[in-house]
Amino acid sequence: MDRETVEHMYRMVDDHVGAEDLNALLKAFIEEKAQEQGSWSSITRCTHEMLEGASPHIDRLAAATELILLCFDIVDDLQDQDHESKPWMQCPPAVALNAVLVFLTGFIGELGQCGVNRRSLYEISKMLSRSVSGQHKDVTNQVPEVDDYLAMIQEKSGSLFRFACQMGYCLTDCSDETKERIDDLADCVGMIHQIQNDLKDIAQFDVKSDLLLRKRTLPILYLLNVDSEAFRPVKEYYEGKITADVLLQDKEQYMRLIVDSGCIEYTKIVQSVCVQKAEELWTGLQVPSPWKEKFRELTYAAFA
Repeated sequence: MDRETVEHMYRMVDDHVGAEDLNALLKAFIEEKAQEQGSWSSITRCTHEMLEGASPHIDRLAAATELILLCFDIVDDLQDQDHESKPWMQCPPAVALNAVLVFLTGFIGELGQCGVNRRSLYEISKMLSRSVSGQHKDVTNQVPEVDDYLAMIQEKSGSLFRFACQMGYCLTDCSDETKERIDDLADCVGMIHQIQNDLKDIAQFDVKSDLLLRKRTLPILYLLNVDSEAFRPVKEYYEGKITADVLLQDKEQYMRLIVDSGCIEYTKIVQSVCVQKAEELWTGLQVPSPWKEKFRELTYAAFA
């Protein structure tokens, strides 16, 4: 994240928070977010440029994108109780929730200051709520089958990329057809990234892994459907018949079973289908270079 975006985020905090201790804490959260490799604000700016936008407020909107997605990161970590090193996990949960509320109100105020119209406000709020709906299905394990899981990550992760793009095109005159294509592409991008997270996690086997937390991710759903006696303890663990300690006693054995099961190859195939769909949608985008190519580079080119 560039320093200009950070400074805009600081300004939003200053505009809404007078309490010195809370103000300083929120800026510490922003600094932590600024260290991440990805940049939601870059997607917002690139979308705006790609659609030949010329709003003087685009840098403020890009910073607002980062602010609300930092808010979502905090909530996600509070729900999952992971990433203990993050500053919002080092303070009391009540304080972290206060930060969430400030970021939300600051975001709303910034959209108003930038002149975002009522229709765009409605669409942006719908997309953020769509992501929350997907997150709810995830944390409550409402994904018994692969199709359910793919629909869930499209809502949860695809919506965040859609939102970042919406923040870029909300002050442009692009057609509804172009917006729809960008939205569909963003859904594919979100799914690609979430599946990549699944692949990274399945290679781990510790107390915070998806498997030991009884989450149902794409590779784990594959494992649960493997018709093999060797995987019976995994199924029994998900059914609550045995404890995590039983699996951890044979950690090396289960890691070998996971690698040999085919779940990684299967997950990569599903991801490649999402990449192929993204390529088709991107190719059909009628937007100028070099912004079209930059958008691809920012979102999913690493997986193509």
